[in-house]
Amino acid sequence: MSQTYNVYCDESSHLENDHHKVMVLGAVWCSLEKVREITLRLRELKLRHGLGSEFEIKWTKVSPARRQFYLDILDYFFDDDDLHFRALVIPDKTKLRHNDFSQTHDDWYYKMYFSLLKGVLDPQSSYRIYLDIKDSRSETKIRALHDFLCAHVQDPKKRIVERVQSVRSHEVAILQLADLIIGALNYANSQLDTSAAKVALVRRLVERSCYDITRSTLPRESKLNLLVWKPREGE
Repeated sequence: MSQTYNVYCDESSHLENDHHKVMVLGAVWCSLEKVREITLRLRELKLRHGLGSEFEIKWTKVSPARRQFYLDILDYFFDDDDLHFRALVIPDKTKLRHNDFSQTHDDWYYKMYFSLLKGVLDPQSSYRIYLDIKDSRSETKIRALHDFLCAHVQDPKKRIVERVQSVRSHEVAILQLADLIIGALNYANSQLDTSAAKVALVRRLVERSCYDITRSTLPRESKLNLLVWKPREGE
């Protein structure tokens, strides 16, 4: 019997002209049967640190006062064998030349999501993919992304990519975990050091993963899998 997985995707600095060089797409995934357990564990961590159960884990909320909370969140990710993460890091999106290749930024965005998720998808399993709502065009982009993914994995009946759906990040704790790790990767690859608390989180990510998080990992790395993307001819 095939396994069903939930995949929670988010992105950082994904807009074409947002004046940020580094862009990160990332996904946390786990089996469907583990979603409730993981959600409860994240809620317990919030309560243990005196935060409300509905507090949103978010990179932009990292502060000196909540430093230990966020360190504990990262440790939980690494300690739970049911949680996995993959990211695609684009070091400098200002170098993209969409016009040269007759593509829009959205076209390229779908290609990058496929590059991210092809390292996650197994043809013997099914996947329910959830993305954070970003703007009024989210639903249109999500339908196009679902069609794009199914076409590229030869899945016309949507058996592998069962669904692609938008959700609100403040309502989905595992998606919030993706936001935190993506934020740390963007911060590290942007070579920032403006916050001691954020620097501490980047260091913890490096220590626990045993990787230089500005470089690609081996493709089969299953806990913190990174691909630093370099454009090929035609992209």
